[in-house]
Amino acid sequence: MNGYRQIFDSWQMETDVDIIGYFPGAIGQMTTLHAVYYKKDWGLDHTFEAQVGREVSDFISHFDKNRDGLWNAVSGDALAGCVAIAGDRDHPDEARLRWYIVDPRWQGQCIGRTLIAKAIDFSRAVGYKRIYLWTFEGLNQAQRIYERNGFRIAEIRDVEQWGGTIREQMYELRFKN
Repeated sequence: MNGYRQIFDSWQMETDVDIIGYFPGAIGQMTTLHAVYYKKDWGLDHTFEAQVGREVSDFISHFDKNRDGLWNAVSGDALAGCVAIAGDRDHPDEARLRWYIVDPRWQGQCIGRTLIAKAIDFSRAVGYKRIYLWTFEGLNQAQRIYERNGFRIAEIRDVEQWGGTIREQMYELRFKN
């Protein structure tokens, strides 16, 4: 981990990006980043934006630093990417990885890999036995990052939501004790 930390610190200085937790405006910027990207690149409708806004707001309102994690990659006032770990209140040994995205203008600069590493490291430290996430077919770059970090597809289903039919994929990462 020390070698990784040194690489990350030098990367951080070169790209002028800081990884922080909550900041004023985070809910709006996280929602906007998701809404614009998924409308432009995937055609998702307004119900997607409304769902992200509601769920991010609820997460921030009920944030428990002992179970939940939030990492925002920021450069100045701009949100370059984000990810969260939401502890599953019904299954205390599990957490959901949520709102993972890197602004297309910032892709290819190791931000996504860094955010995922922070989420996994946090989850291990908290003692979660399993992290899961929901995504949909076609997000190949993110899916490659998940798979490189040990996530595997556990479920696939077709659902009607966000203005069309999508093939949802549930990935999971199980930690060995």
